[in-house]
Amino acid sequence: MKKSYIYIVALSSIFSAIGGSIITVHLLKNNQETPKTEFTNTSQSDEAIAGFTPQLTSARTYLPDNSEDFVLASNKSQSSVVFIQTLNEYEYRTGSWLDWFFEPRNSQQIGSGSGVILSKDGYIVTNNHVIDDADRIQVVHGKRTYDAELVGTDPSTDLAVIKVNVSDLPPIAFGNSDDLNVGEWVLAVGNPFNLTSTVTAGIVSAKGRNINILKDKFPIESFIQTDAAINPGNSGGALVNTQGELVGINTAILSRTGTYAGYGFSVPSNIVKKVYEDIKRYGEVQKAFTGAEFVDINSELADRMELQNLNGVIVANVQREGAAASSNLEKGDVIRSVNGKRIESKAYLEEMIGNLYPGDKLNLTVEREGKQIEKSITLTNREGGTGILKREIFTSEWLGARFENVSKVERDLLGIKNGIKVIDYKRTGPFAELGIPEGFIVTNINNTLIESPKEFAEILEKIQGRVIIAGIDKRGRKVYYPYRF
Repeated sequence: MKKSYIYIVALSSIFSAIGGSIITVHLLKNNQETPKTEFTNTSQSDEAIAGFTPQLTSARTYLPDNSEDFVLASNKSQSSVVFIQTLNEYEYRTGSWLDWFFEPRNSQQIGSGSGVILSKDGYIVTNNHVIDDADRIQVVHGKRTYDAELVGTDPSTDLAVIKVNVSDLPPIAFGNSDDLNVGEWVLAVGNPFNLTSTVTAGIVSAKGRNINILKDKFPIESFIQTDAAINPGNSGGALVNTQGELVGINTAILSRTGTYAGYGFSVPSNIVKKVYEDIKRYGEVQKAFTGAEFVDINSELADRMELQNLNGVIVANVQREGAAASSNLEKGDVIRSVNGKRIESKAYLEEMIGNLYPGDKLNLTVEREGKQIEKSITLTNREGGTGILKREIFTSEWLGARFENVSKVERDLLGIKNGIKVIDYKRTGPFAELGIPEGFIVTNINNTLIESPKEFAEILEKIQGRVIIAGIDKRGRKVYYPYRF
């Protein structure tokens, strides 16, 4: 029997140009078929979801009675959506014995996606996977093309903010995604298959969807699900209501083929607004942490714990010295409501927390051993405090790399006491020769604990002979990198 797979696919388009020249035939291929290499993050998101085979709905072939609202919404939002092109240059080898005699070959990876203008002075939001690893970012608005700079990213929501040097762009109006109702009409505006300024219509088919596409250690997944047709190239585009207000940023689709087959997913605009404002003001998102992990309640857990209903979430783990531990929250507690709002799912709770700041309080109604009790938690920042934090990045010119300290909340999650994280590095340079990937956490060198990026850089600059760099990879595994200077 032929197997059928469902894929969660990020929506940016990618093709490669070998030897530094752009092979334009790939653009035509993008419009005709969907090769695996088109999508950013395919290594993370093109995994079959075992046992999950939903009934996919087809696109609508009719308009509602108030179809004139579509025209209004389209006119108000189309000019605020831009086309984004990215270029990533890198070197590669063929893997044959001839590599010993020739220099590495040059390659280019060309990507495309969408973005939404949020301010007159050039701030634009898009998906993080659209601009991830890009050496150059260009924004096309109307007939004009601008070079863009990266302002900041938030992988936990798959959002990024870029900026162009313009002062008269038309910003989109924000809508309140909390007020969006299932069954409400929405429009998806973007650039699928490099077809600029494309608008499709559909309804909100669900809210608070967790589809496990984000691979960040602290993901916030509470997607708006819609059946408006969206395809590769729509990533970072706008989901708007019938008033033309932004209610979401289109991010992924559920598909067997990599193209639209019924369902799309968007980051709610309330999360988008907080991410944008935090990155613009502080350079990073001010995340709030509970110091606990939660799981949804299913019938099996409800029967095992003798719960009367499936509302709420269960506390699966409480981190030592975290906010939840300070409030005496315990593993196995059932959280029924937060700040007077009934909790329907883990995704809903994470979305609620994602809109808050360190220092904000959560008033919880908790069920423990059949009894209802009230708890209050003061949310903390990544270092366990309640103040505003600014990201501190250390750059080593000699190594050609950038690093930062690992936050307390991440150290607690990984069970380590120290470490620094590799942010990025130049493709040619001393650090690149080590073979250590971005996102790797260095904990020690030759059994010497590493407490700061500066210490790490100074050791590598002075060391002679054999070195063993140890640390934690993105999957939480301990890995060693041997090298000889």
